[in-house]
Amino acid sequence: MASKAIVLITGGNSGVGFGLASELLTRGTYHVLLGSRSSEKGRKAVEDLRARHQPHSEAVEMLQIDVTDDNSIEKAAETVQRNHGKVDVIINNAGISAMDLPLRQAMREAFDVNAAGPAAVVKAFAPLLQKSTMTSPPPRIINVSSGAGSISRCLDPTSPLYGMLGYQYRSTKAALNMVTACHWVEYGPKIKVFAFDPGFTISNLSSHNKAENGARSAEESAGSLVDVIEGKRDDEAGMFLHNTGRYPW
Repeated sequence: MASKAIVLITGGNSGVGFGLASELLTRGTYHVLLGSRSSEKGRKAVEDLRARHQPHSEAVEMLQIDVTDDNSIEKAAETVQRNHGKVDVIINNAGISAMDLPLRQAMREAFDVNAAGPAAVVKAFAPLLQKSTMTSPPPRIINVSSGAGSISRCLDPTSPLYGMLGYQYRSTKAALNMVTACHWVEYGPKIKVFAFDPGFTISNLSSHNKAENGARSAEESAGSLVDVIEGKRDDEAGMFLHNTGRYPW
């Protein structure tokens, strides 16, 4: 029996990250490292997932990781090295909107989480990713981005996001897209790399991310992300994807 693919999900205790963990456990072919800044919230999320997925309850574990803290990231990588010796998929999902902060503080904090965090996580975990023995599909990095980070869409008067506020969120997701491009140049094509927008999803990202505002469930958004994990869109590696197509950078 083939060993399960090891998937690291940062920001896995809620929203898209939690929904993705649940979807992967349903399939029974993945071992999920549920990354959470808060150990308490991470443990509660793991308990919830284990209760929902009894046949695969041992296929998820909590990994304490604060993407703004290099020591926390290094410690997490050491834990994975010690317990698993490799990682097959990295999902950089942790993110913030920082909507209620003064602009300069919001920019700093959002860049730290949304752009510097994924860059630091991949740098620390790259040696483990390179130890992956997966070939079909091969190992991969998926940076969870947003269509709001597309500079082309920002400048397009016909785009539904034209004139959208939120400098700190839009600019940091644009920065994450550049991080993704750099990851592709550095690690591809052996390691597949994607920026992926899961769509408007119910989450604690902001007070607007609610069902009554049209947000999809985390599980629904996660389904499209699973397709990328399973290699169904590998011909689009190195690109900025969404559920049904691509966005311009």
